[in-house]
Amino acid sequence: MGKVIIVTGTPGAGKSTVLGGALAKLKNVLVVNYGNEMMAVAVERGIKNRDLLRKQPLSVQHQIQTAAAKSIAKIARSSKSPLIVDTHSTIKTPDGYIPGMPENIIKSLNPSVIVLIEAPTKQIAKRRAKDKTRRRDVETIEQIELQQNINRMFASAYATMTGASVKIIVNADNKLNKAVAELIRVVNSQR
Repeated sequence: MGKVIIVTGTPGAGKSTVLGGALAKLKNVLVVNYGNEMMAVAVERGIKNRDLLRKQPLSVQHQIQTAAAKSIAKIARSSKSPLIVDTHSTIKTPDGYIPGMPENIIKSLNPSVIVLIEAPTKQIAKRRAKDKTRRRDVETIEQIELQQNINRMFASAYATMTGASVKIIVNADNKLNKAVAELIRVVNSQR
């Protein structure tokens, strides 16, 4: 089994952009988007998009998370290359923050590294405002900062459960190449 690298980030921090830049340069790496796996399950249950998925009752979200995790764990077991799991550390719901990877899921994935892609909160707010492809809730700078802090806490808990290390990569405006290079270094260190 290849090593599992979890890559997370607050919405708007640039996780997908940093990951895309790294993947353009990396060889022999598998990538699974946890949200895509969850959406495949959700669509089967009549939930049409990610924003609606976030608003489902916790019991429904947990069922969908578990089904998606089983699919990802199967991929990880059959791979010799590093497997990057593109996901979120936490998910903000009407009932509060829930783990992006509950205990049974994080333990089944058994990551060697958990990467948090972060950005200055004002930059995240600006990026979210520009992104017309998503219907995100409008949040204050303080709420975005709180979510980044909660993501760190959850990542620490995930690391405690699995023995993984936690790496924070800052994706500030005009520093994308630096963030991409750092993620490439982390992935290559896991070969």
